[in-house]
Amino acid sequence: MWTCPRCERKFKVTNQSHSCVIKDVGELFLDRSDELVLAFDAIMTAVMQWQPNEMAAAKHSVVFTNKKAWLIVKPMKKELDVKFYVREMIHDPLVRKTTSYGNKHAHHLRVASENQVTSEVVRLLRLGFDYAMED
Repeated sequence: MWTCPRCERKFKVTNQSHSCVIKDVGELFLDRSDELVLAFDAIMTAVMQWQPNEMAAAKHSVVFTNKKAWLIVKPMKKELDVKFYVREMIHDPLVRKTTSYGNKHAHHLRVASENQVTSEVVRLLRLGFDYAMED
């Protein structure tokens, strides 16, 4: 893993191109509801138990990485866009949108409150974590 000397984010590729932003995760939640903050906290608490795992703020989102970026959480006005990558298409009612990138698929979930971070959501996110750990 390569760590950008300026923003201290970790990347799989040395000198990987990225938006180099020095930002605190909390800044992404300014002017967001307490409910949205609690939803993010529930996601963070669940996934940070899995190691290796790093979390950093990007320009508009929070990026979680292990061997590579595996989860991107973007705070929106009323909900979180939660995107994770896996090799196969997942057909699940929780998946709002899927985008294909060659041999991987980005799956988007929407979470608006802490109680929406269910065991099924965590199970889906674990698929993304495990996929990123493959080499």
